[in-house]
Amino acid sequence: MKIVQKTLALVGLLSLCALFINAFQEAPTDENFETKLINDYNVYALQVPEKLDFAGEPMPLDNPDILERMDRELLVNTYWQSNGLLMFKRSKKYFPIIEPILAKHGVPDDFKYLAVIESGLTNAVSPAGARGFWQIMPATGRENGLEVNNNVDERYNLEMATEVACRYLLRAKEQLGSWTLAAAAYNAGNAGVSRRLKEQNVSEYYDLLLGEETGRYMFRIVALKEILSNPDTYGFNFRDKDLYTPVPTYKVEVDTAVTDFTKFAENYGINYKILKLHNPWLREPHLNNRSRKQYYIDIPEEGYYN
Repeated sequence: MKIVQKTLALVGLLSLCALFINAFQEAPTDENFETKLINDYNVYALQVPEKLDFAGEPMPLDNPDILERMDRELLVNTYWQSNGLLMFKRSKKYFPIIEPILAKHGVPDDFKYLAVIESGLTNAVSPAGARGFWQIMPATGRENGLEVNNNVDERYNLEMATEVACRYLLRAKEQLGSWTLAAAAYNAGNAGVSRRLKEQNVSEYYDLLLGEETGRYMFRIVALKEILSNPDTYGFNFRDKDLYTPVPTYKVEVDTAVTDFTKFAENYGINYKILKLHNPWLREPHLNNRSRKQYYIDIPEEGYYN
């Protein structure tokens, strides 16, 4: 029995040594990436950076409450690895569409991370009725010039939806005075944020006591900004070829009804599914267009789906 116990103790000691050695192995390089063991996995506490900001506005990390809340979001988003890798992959595909529109309107580049936490860079659908990458409600879309109905829903048009988000954020910044509050208002509404500021007699987002969703909102945005900007620091390993890339398209102008989008797609050498992938705002297999409105339909260049 004593021999068995000593043997088991020795095995346990060797296992601990192996774990200790694994903990200090280097992250995979491009040369050894494909041979890296998938079970070589360790969990570490994270060090919150000394300085973090949103749109140039610093986060008061000397406040212990703010530090703990930031630590939580960094942990949650670092160790939700599958979601994190998808964000890296999708951002390579969609940030090049979002970034120039933000810049054109003078909206800080950091707001692209707002779209990340709103929708995961997908055409998400919320129980409340918000749609698309920017999670725009029907009334907000219509108020900002988008067509929203069963036949056409331009909230699913990434370029047009980003334009609407920019206009909303610029108005919120003008009313509330900071980009951080403007971002919070994207979640809770201008009136809601203004009311809370007045009720609690404070002027900054980080001094507000808010509900769960809006209370975590800015911390989630800054966490995604930090992680997506520093993949190596947070243990995300990938090569450029692992990321998604946009398929080049050209625009076809349509100012009449289209009775059959399957035939329409075939005229451009694609099928209906590919047409909808690039034009999710077309909600039905036909276009009514009784008003003879001008629409621009994206068609992928040849050779990408062959």
